[in-house]
Amino acid sequence: MSNIQEVKEKVNKKLEDIENVILVMSGKGGVGKTTVAVNLAVSLALLGKKVGLLDVDLHGPDVVRMLGGEKFSLTQVGDEIVPPEVHGIRVISISQFLNEGNVAVIWRGPLKTGAILQFIGDVAWGNLDYLVVDAPPGTGDEPLTVIQNISKLRGALLVTSPSVVSQDDVERAIDFVKKMNVDILGIVENMSYFICPNCKSKHFIFGEGGGKSLSERFNLDLLSQIPLDSSIRENMDKGRPVAYFGLPEISDAYMNLAQKLIEKIEQ
Repeated sequence: MSNIQEVKEKVNKKLEDIENVILVMSGKGGVGKTTVAVNLAVSLALLGKKVGLLDVDLHGPDVVRMLGGEKFSLTQVGDEIVPPEVHGIRVISISQFLNEGNVAVIWRGPLKTGAILQFIGDVAWGNLDYLVVDAPPGTGDEPLTVIQNISKLRGALLVTSPSVVSQDDVERAIDFVKKMNVDILGIVENMSYFICPNCKSKHFIFGEGGGKSLSERFNLDLLSQIPLDSSIRENMDKGRPVAYFGLPEISDAYMNLAQKLIEKIEQ
């Protein structure tokens, strides 16, 4: 591991070429945070932006699979790692460095911090309009490292489901982000509703109004309500981002989310 100060200097140097960083967080697991992060990144690229996607969910890295890149190969030029590009975005994840498949990463805080900083400082990201960072659920070392070390962080995007339990955990994430003096870009309510393929009516399987309630209580923007559909799981399992391959209602939801974030950040 390189000297931590040298790594931080590399990070600052790389950030000169990255305009905006978005941290995607959730209070709990299972709400589709990584699905949102992947499809947000793809949507930003579809809107003409230069985009990178950094997976800092070190214990549960799923970004590469969702992009269809189990066989992504990393190349090295000099002292830098060149990230593979897929669906128009440059991607780095701890899973690309594991030679034995789904092995556990058993690391404590200092190792996590060092790895995340190297994923920025030692990677040839090039010029980016947006770097989307997929954090693990909760408020631990990984999002803390990003917040404390990335000066181009424009804010956090919080992903929830409509359930009461998910709302409770997102409230903790909101408190964390506010205490760290980071802007909250808004809330995404994932798995918001299911549309019956026969009668076309909406069914609120995980409850109704959770995202709206959070946005009103904390004066935050509810940026998107993304429907629940089996095609999302089927496509993402096959490495087919639904921003590209999804049903129109789903792909449109992600494109609208990306457009809203662009307007919010670049205004």
